[in-house]
Amino acid sequence: MSYLDGFVIAVPRDRRQAFIDHARHADAIFLERGATRIVEAWEDDVPDGTLTDFRRAVAATADEAVAFSWIEWPDKATRDAAMAWMQDPANDDPRLDQAKNPLPFDGKRMIFGGFVPVVDMGAGEK
Repeated sequence: MSYLDGFVIAVPRDRRQAFIDHARHADAIFLERGATRIVEAWEDDVPDGTLTDFRRAVAATADEAVAFSWIEWPDKATRDAAMAWMQDPANDDPRLDQAKNPLPFDGKRMIFGGFVPVVDMGAGEK
């Protein structure tokens, strides 16, 4: 069974290319550490809700866009090992500094979490 990490981020609209560059750099490391697919998506049709919505969830301002991303892993153990490797203070891989600093968005407003799929329909369905 696969495992998913999901992310919602507010990114300054004028930092779109910096976000894409950052994602390509960091995502290459995730793929190297076992991720099977990564999707980085830029706001296109994100309506304001009456009670809550993506924009409010990340406290996005008028000059920020919402980015929605996910990482697919073969299992939680692979994801946990990759995250432990990336967060290990003894890890001296110089790509990690570039992936973490500077972030092209306010990481304090990022929403993230790990998920176990319960329904998976579509192209991969047999």
